[in-house]
Amino acid sequence: MLYLTLRHYEYICAVARHGSLSAAAEAVHVSQPALSAALSRIEDHLGHPLFLRRRGAALALTPQGRLFAEKAQALLEQAAQLEDPKGAGAGQQQLVLACFADLAPFLLAPALKALREALPDVEISHRACGFEPLIAALTGGEADLAITYDLGLDAGFSRAELGRYVPHALVPPEHPLAKRSGITLEELTQYPLVLSQEGMSLQHMLGLFKTHGLVPRIAHRADSLELLRSLAANGEGVGISYSLPPGGMSYDGKPLRAVPVTDPAASEPVILAAHAQLPGASPAFQAHEILRNVLSAGGSDLAQADHHVD
Repeated sequence: MLYLTLRHYEYICAVARHGSLSAAAEAVHVSQPALSAALSRIEDHLGHPLFLRRRGAALALTPQGRLFAEKAQALLEQAAQLEDPKGAGAGQQQLVLACFADLAPFLLAPALKALREALPDVEISHRACGFEPLIAALTGGEADLAITYDLGLDAGFSRAELGRYVPHALVPPEHPLAKRSGITLEELTQYPLVLSQEGMSLQHMLGLFKTHGLVPRIAHRADSLELLRSLAANGEGVGISYSLPPGGMSYDGKPLRAVPVTDPAASEPVILAAHAQLPGASPAFQAHEILRNVLSAGGSDLAQADHHVD
């Protein structure tokens, strides 16, 4: 369900003021496709159109839209006054960073720290979520950038690769695979597996086996990364995960060994996703360059640690 935020009200007021999506998008520092998608979602949520769309003509407010825009503008002004009674914060810029949930413990905090240091005048918020909510947030203009695996995104998004990671087979120390230096997907079909229940993660992993004409034996589908690791550590099956927390222990204190999957096709890029055309003066454009430098391979020690897709 969509919950309207001050950012949504800002979108409506910008379109009402400028009369065109392109000018409004530039004013609020988002891409035109993101603004258009957000506007449609807002109107769907409200149950009635706010603007009349006529070919070759500027967007015109409907009667309901005019009333809504007036109240939205008053709300924005009131919010600015509450945040800064002297009015200094009235024009503060905003940025929303989304991150795939399994990557968030490794990458989100360093990303936020870098952004807050480099962009002190920008209000930065974040969300950590699964693939489908993440893609919906990007598409609907509710998130400006996303750190994620390249799964489920269409051609309307740009992709800056931050690194490539491989899945690992997770087993207890006494397991026959524990001392192996690598394992193939074909070899993994000999063992019961523990996979993620997350929709696109599961589809991705099953697709890897299918591409090689293989049928895996699935013992469990885990609702979380830590449950997957715990099931593997307790001998319930070989866990398969790209996310590889340091320490070699499951959440319940059992030791784990991680054996990399050696099939070249199994590697998966971690990307910084954004709308294809970010306005050059926008906080999102600046943040994109900052995060590429901080998180990409060679940009910091983060890239050398084991951040690996669940």
